[in-house]
Amino acid sequence: MKNLFIYLYIISFFLFSFGVSAQDLLYVAPGADKVVPSSTLQVELSYSPVVKLTSPAVVNVFTSRTISRRGSSFFDQMFGMRRAPQERTESSLGSGVIVRGTGVIVTNAHVVNGAEELKIVLNDRREFEAVILAQDEDIDIAVLKIDVGEEILPSLAIQKDNTTEIGDIVLAIGNPFGVGQTVTSGIISALGRTNVTDTSSFIQTDAAVNPGNSGGALVNLTGELIGVNTAIFSRSGGSNGIGFAIPGELVSRAVDSAISEGRIVRPWMGARTNAVDSVMASALGLDRSRGTVINDIYPSGPAASAGLERGDVILSIADTEINDDSGLRFKLATLRPSQKVNVKLWRGGIEKSLTVIVDIPKELPERDQKKLKGYHALDGAIIVNMSPALGEELGFDPYMRGVMVLSVERGSVAAYNRFRTGDFIVSLGKETVTSTQQVLSLLNTNKEPGNLEIMIDRNGRIGSLPVRYLPK
Repeated sequence: MKNLFIYLYIISFFLFSFGVSAQDLLYVAPGADKVVPSSTLQVELSYSPVVKLTSPAVVNVFTSRTISRRGSSFFDQMFGMRRAPQERTESSLGSGVIVRGTGVIVTNAHVVNGAEELKIVLNDRREFEAVILAQDEDIDIAVLKIDVGEEILPSLAIQKDNTTEIGDIVLAIGNPFGVGQTVTSGIISALGRTNVTDTSSFIQTDAAVNPGNSGGALVNLTGELIGVNTAIFSRSGGSNGIGFAIPGELVSRAVDSAISEGRIVRPWMGARTNAVDSVMASALGLDRSRGTVINDIYPSGPAASAGLERGDVILSIADTEINDDSGLRFKLATLRPSQKVNVKLWRGGIEKSLTVIVDIPKELPERDQKKLKGYHALDGAIIVNMSPALGEELGFDPYMRGVMVLSVERGSVAAYNRFRTGDFIVSLGKETVTSTQQVLSLLNTNKEPGNLEIMIDRNGRIGSLPVRYLPK
């Protein structure tokens, strides 16, 4: 105990001798230069000021939904035992961050997905019912709203300037395992992690992130929201020093889009790409593996309109280096529709720059949905014209073109003939199919529609189904 008092006395002596306040040691002013501590006196002694500034804006997100269980099993029915279907309520817990004082909250889409009831509990334990303004499962972001009247809630400013660097100290705030609001500290371990999901480019941190932290805040020492915690890399289900957060620039764009559009809009270029490996880089004359090579361009899309071509290698967009498909999709998701961006590319051994106006996928052609009925193998199927917008909406490849089976009525002739949602009709008889109206016309005018050969594209594999008409 005596040694402890001596230690505290020495620390106090140095603090007052150098005229340094506790507040100076505990908080980094916005815009301040980052420095490596040259002595133990410059090492942070407490993150309390940052926590006091940020924690009131972190909330708990409670969700519930009803799960139905089948009643009588096959064996119950065999022995005359009938049971009514059973229902139970499934509850889950996550975290969220207030990003607008008017009650706008951001969290993960997987936290609220399928929720029938949605409740927000603030840091002061007040409870509010919430509604979902918009959500996007691909980038795992959901934007919620609670009604707080004229009150202005504590909120966090989202960092948008990409000044986060590897080695920066960060705090993760959330509600792990439902134990209550918890703060953990760590550093930025890596930036631009694109091998976690298909769309995002994550911040990696060693700050402890556990189940229940999903949707919580990752903040820097200026109190800015630099990311929304979303996932952990773990075999045990608990933290092992590898956590991931959605970067602030993507969160900011999603929030703005949800508020202004009522949905999260992600622009596209209309160019399908593949990452450039070392072999391809050598063949293309690049000095190293970098960029993504265009292998397909959607007609009349932004890339085609700007003059990009198949075989071009996209090196950067808006001064952000692109190294793989996920990085490209992430960068596009941070842009606004109709925004002009500079694209650097490699074409024929020369580096070039083009201006591309990114935009939301268009519904061209129009979907022209039709339910098919009649004496043919597609009786009971609903078909649509595929477009980039419809592909994005339904989660299908937006570059696919043609007529797609949207759904198949259970017990119908189309179901009997094993047509599935997502099948593309390539041809009817000897006619190549390009529109729903053409399909309808061919079925109505063919003399033997019941025996019409149908060629389909299923998951990239083209073939004909052994179809035949089966009267109901």
